Amino acid sequence: MKNKGRTSASGKESAGSKPGERASAGLIPAAAAPARVVIENVQPELDGGLFPVKRTVGETVRVEADIFADGHDEMVCELLYRKEEENAWTRAPMTALGNDRWRAEFTASELGGYRYTVQGRIDRFSTWLRDLRKRLEAGQDVRPELPVGAELAAAAAERAAAVKSDARKLSALARDLASAGDPREKAARLAAPDLTALVSKWSDDGDLVRYGKELELWADRVKARFGAWYEVFPRSCSQKPGQHGTFADLAARLPYIAGMGFDVLYLPPIHPIGRTHRKGRNNSLKAGPKDPGSPWAIGDRTGGHKSVHPELGTIEDFDRLVREAGGHGLEIALDIALQCSPDHPYLKEHPEWFRRRPDGSLRFAENPPKKYEDIYPLDFTCRDWRPLWDEVGSIFRFWMGHGVRIFRVDNPHTKPFAFWEWLIRDLRRENPDLIFLAEAFTRPRIMNRLAKAGFTQSYNYFLWRNAKWELESYFTELTRTQVREYFRPNLWPNTPDILTEYLQFGGRPAFMIRQVLAATLGASYGIYGPAFELCEAAPLERGREEYLDSEKYELKQWQTEAKKGIRDLITRVNRIRRENPALQRDSELSFFRVDNEQLISYGKRSGDDVLVMVVNLDPNHRQSGWLELPLAELGLREDKPYQMHDLLSDRRFIWRGPRNYVELSPDVMPAHIFRLRRYARTERDFDYFI
Repeated sequence: MKNKGRTSASGKESAGSKPGERASAGLIPAAAAPARVVIENVQPELDGGLFPVKRTVGETVRVEADIFADGHDEMVCELLYRKEEENAWTRAPMTALGNDRWRAEFTASELGGYRYTVQGRIDRFSTWLRDLRKRLEAGQDVRPELPVGAELAAAAAERAAAVKSDARKLSALARDLASAGDPREKAARLAAPDLTALVSKWSDDGDLVRYGKELELWADRVKARFGAWYEVFPRSCSQKPGQHGTFADLAARLPYIAGMGFDVLYLPPIHPIGRTHRKGRNNSLKAGPKDPGSPWAIGDRTGGHKSVHPELGTIEDFDRLVREAGGHGLEIALDIALQCSPDHPYLKEHPEWFRRRPDGSLRFAENPPKKYEDIYPLDFTCRDWRPLWDEVGSIFRFWMGHGVRIFRVDNPHTKPFAFWEWLIRDLRRENPDLIFLAEAFTRPRIMNRLAKAGFTQSYNYFLWRNAKWELESYFTELTRTQVREYFRPNLWPNTPDILTEYLQFGGRPAFMIRQVLAATLGASYGIYGPAFELCEAAPLERGREEYLDSEKYELKQWQTEAKKGIRDLITRVNRIRRENPALQRDSELSFFRVDNEQLISYGKRSGDDVLVMVVNLDPNHRQSGWLELPLAELGLREDKPYQMHDLLSDRRFIWRGPRNYVELSPDVMPAHIFRLRRYARTERDFDYFI
């Protein structure tokens, strides 16, 4: 039996279990008598409480549950919550929603883990008072019932003895109910909600039942929910053709990247690259003497995952880059790829960490029909798995020691779920501000399980969702189902590995369309640049989603000042995101009807900030249609005009009623980002929009 505790004057009570201890399943009565109260269908609850739900600091957690008892007694239900390291619960009253459903909220005000649960009990005094009023309305003699209420109030006064002010009020109530006088006047005095709440607060807890699980929540920093990522290869940042770039060269690019409005600078692996089986240009099996190899083939004689590529600079140069990036409002995200080139020191120091064929030869990485002859995967379930897991943890800690708090993890779905659950939980005990992005383009259940295991954000299927019905269906799933409790999408229109057919054949308008979709459908998004802002669209061959002359296998020199790109649009959209809270979260996304399948419209809101997006999904043709807005949901009146301020073009349109005409040309601007401004009138009858 758990110790339910008693609320103190501060609203706290001691927790029923030690911090970090998982509650057992079932319902736990607070007394030996059979429990009358039932608690069911608590939400949010992931997989029976096995995993924490996710929020960011400052967000509320809405908790609901079905709580009821036999008969017709009134109920008192409460939400209990606490920081994971605390012992005292904070209690919040739950509100009845009808049909025995109850709700309460709490705010995740700090980084880290929280515990929460619910409890309910029969409220004997409120039940007595309800029945008393019914008897009075029926004209019955209620004098025999008044001593019952007096007895309940007196018992509450005894339990409140430690809080003298409460005890005095309750004792006075008990005397009033026990004394002679008009029952109707006594009932009228009991109408004060503060008085009945006081009796309820100190009522008998003999019927109290607490939900048998302490559910978990993890609160991340805001950047886990809202951010703009920019991926760049440092080795391609040199101004001299054919010369390997350095951290200093990348530092010189920081004003360009920050100027577009990005706040996360994501670097592919920066470690030494192996020479054995090094890949050449366009992933050829034979590398030339000057081919730099793939950054994901990690390790050579100079070091492995805790070293930097000598041609990029030193670890001190990296530290300097982290500081300079911070000065430009950019935070470094580092790619962690848990695999090794044939030259990695691990192969000599720990050969037991790698898979071998029956003949003893090492097995290189494969994803049939793809082969990766230049890397060997680590075997996370080998006999010596514990030292391997600890070593991988030390890799993250090494880079955390050099100022990195954001990690993009390569192919996490090829490692055990239990490993990630252990590692992320362990690292967050030391640094709750860590962010982990899962690069797992795999089956939905695997992606979801990684998110539950602790990954802060996830790559997803946005890359391949092009049609209107696909986008609406997918983002409804992400924002309107239980998936939203744990899966945070980070939307990327391209990556170094993926150049979609939509971008290959849609020209510059396709890049503009995907930019607006990524940055407004999702609060977190990223681009692989400069390929994206320069509209790089040449595939390796027809039917393949790989870049011709991929930067993964060669040095590039990007002409970032080229006029053909969409740098100005990216900059404008990122500014709009920063200035409008509606675009800084995913939870309020809703879709609107347009009578053209090539036009998609959706809205987001945060308080008075209401944005409506309209995007032409056809990169080749002008499209038009009639957009229908739910005026009542948006706080608009049908008989009043409203202004739609297009933040992309700075044009303003006066609309009236739910149905209005839109037309978008992909060659000019394939999207609107409207800020809705409501009609208002001053005392002097001057019309304006707010």
